[in-house]
Amino acid sequence: MPVEQRELELDGAVEVRTPGVVAAGALLAVAVVLTALNLRPAITGVGPMLAEMRQDLGTAGVWAGVLTTLPTLCFAGAGLAAPLLARRAGIGAAIALALAALAAGLVLRVLDGPAVVLGGTLVATAGIALINVLIPVVIKDSFPARIGALTGVYTAALQGGGALGSAVTPRLGDALGGWRPALGSWAVLAVVALLAWIFAARGTGRAPRPADGAGGGRSLLRNRLAWIVTGFFGLQAFYAYAAMGWFPQVLMDAGVPRDDAGLLFGLVSLIAVPISLVVAPMAARQRGQSPWIVGLGVFGVVGTAGLMLAPSWSPLLWSILVGLGMSTFSLALTVIALRARTGADTARLSGMAQGFGYLFAALGPFLFGLLHDLAGGWTVPLAMLLGLLVVQLTFGALAGRHRFV
Repeated sequence: MPVEQRELELDGAVEVRTPGVVAAGALLAVAVVLTALNLRPAITGVGPMLAEMRQDLGTAGVWAGVLTTLPTLCFAGAGLAAPLLARRAGIGAAIALALAALAAGLVLRVLDGPAVVLGGTLVATAGIALINVLIPVVIKDSFPARIGALTGVYTAALQGGGALGSAVTPRLGDALGGWRPALGSWAVLAVVALLAWIFAARGTGRAPRPADGAGGGRSLLRNRLAWIVTGFFGLQAFYAYAAMGWFPQVLMDAGVPRDDAGLLFGLVSLIAVPISLVVAPMAARQRGQSPWIVGLGVFGVVGTAGLMLAPSWSPLLWSILVGLGMSTFSLALTVIALRARTGADTARLSGMAQGFGYLFAALGPFLFGLLHDLAGGWTVPLAMLLGLLVVQLTFGALAGRHRFV
């Protein structure tokens, strides 16, 4: 085969690569990474600034609860609408519109009072929700022989962006003079990603194509495997959002100092980065992903049981194990791409899994806190999470089998 044209085959996916295609693919991969970096700072940057925001705006705890719950609800609602938008506008245009909405929302929410903050957050997180659903379709269509590798890179960038949001935003507030410029400055990164996306979509053979039939055609609502994948995604998201909302407090009540509890939970988030880069590509190369899903899930079971039974014995160990368990997120995204044969089915499955999955996940922080208040401690809510993890292992094992919706 000539040097100018190479063919790559993996798991039945054949990809003919010429220099122009390789260059277009590299540009698209960069755009995907830049896009992924934008999908969490708008959310994780709020937490460290929330006390300052409430003091400046004079808001009550109810407002703070709405602000922190709104992203998950947007992930559900906009996620269900994403396939329809992709069908009408095309994948590339839909993601560009979503990035524009993200940038606009980030600017809007720092311009005025409490209602404007909520409105801007709604716009920004709606854009994030659309991208959450559509990026797996881009990976499926544009990198069919590298689904695992690109999903791993995408997930690692997403997790890294979340860590940057929580770590850098307070420092931006100190440097720029408050929470408004600190949160609004993330719009710059969104604009950079938008420009990169527009530029990459001008490429030749690897630009994102319209999602033919996405949002139309057959429904997956009666497909058993689609509901299994949705259940797996929803269960791991429920656990993750409950953990993000409450685990630092669980550690502090176990005697861990506040700053150390923050560092430990930061470690939980960062563990997902190398796992996404290594495990997701390895799992995608296998005929089934069930052993990888169950293996990581068992770490989460042990870590959660440790926090429930002996939280002060080794908080570092429990945090590492919980972080490994939460790394199933990258495999949940990988499974969405691998369980569909076409880009259109990937869009449908991604919209269904993330739409209904995030709707279920929105209950996580609320139910965990409610059980804590009713039981007067952390044992009951942690036992609830432990039971859900066992169910998650079952759904994950079934979702990882080599089948198609």
